[in-house]
Amino acid sequence: MKKVIITVVGKDSIGIIAKVCTYLAENKLNILDISQTIVDGYFNMMMIVNFHAEEKEFDTVSSELEDLGQGIGCVIRMQREDIFSQMHRI
Repeated sequence: MKKVIITVVGKDSIGIIAKVCTYLAENKLNILDISQTIVDGYFNMMMIVNFHAEEKEFDTVSSELEDLGQGIGCVIRMQREDIFSQMHRI
C-alpha cells in the first residue's frame, strides 16, 4: 500500500467532510490522519490516506475526487506521498 495526500480547500459549507469521507469509504480507502481548519469562512483539510490500486487506479480516483470537489465548491487534489514530500522538502 502507498500513502497519498489529499487536500480540500474552499468556502466552508455543510457536509464537505462527510462527502469526501463517504467517497473514500465507498472506494475502500482508509484515512490514516486528518486535519481540518476553517479560517475566516474558508475550509482547509489535509488527509493522509492508504491507497491501493485494487479497485481503481490512482488517476481515476484523483479525477473523481476533482469532480466531487467541483460539485461541492472545493478544490480537491490527491498526490502521492513521495512526490508531496519531495515538493515540500526544505
